[in-house]
Amino acid sequence: MQGADILARWDRAKDSGLKRALFSKALGLAVPYSGTIRPEIVELEAGRCRVAMRDRRRVRNHLRSIHAIALVNLGEISSGLALLTGLPSDARGIVKGLSIEYLKKARGRLVADCAADLPPDNQERDVTVVAHIRDADGDEVATVHVNWRVGPIPQKGQTKNTADAVHVGGAQ
Repeated sequence: MQGADILARWDRAKDSGLKRALFSKALGLAVPYSGTIRPEIVELEAGRCRVAMRDRRRVRNHLRSIHAIALVNLGEISSGLALLTGLPSDARGIVKGLSIEYLKKARGRLVADCAADLPPDNQERDVTVVAHIRDADGDEVATVHVNWRVGPIPQKGQTKNTADAVHVGGAQ
């Protein structure tokens, strides 16, 4: 699904709590691993996204805080939606690398806020998108850096490039 399709669906859903919940659920079904944290899309526009997740036992670690990988997942989802919804229709993004800095134990409802510098065309390039994850007090608990390889969508029958081999994030 292209970014413009995602935005069109969001525009139809954003003004209704039920439709927003269904949109978020559909996203989790479309990208199964990302769905494990039950992301809630709060805001979405080309180049910008806010995604929330509830604190529940299933995403906790032995320290009674939200697991490190759940935080990475939240950051990757928000970065992907911010970037992919702003790409030209003939471009795609593939996760090439992730890094995270943990700043504070993460507890309670968390919100990942992300703004992406959008490339103007489908020329192959690396784009780093940063997601800031905050708790209910507004304290930043983690910063996630996602390195995306942006480039043209391969045509049918075209040889795949090396970026296809490094895809780990689920969003295409």
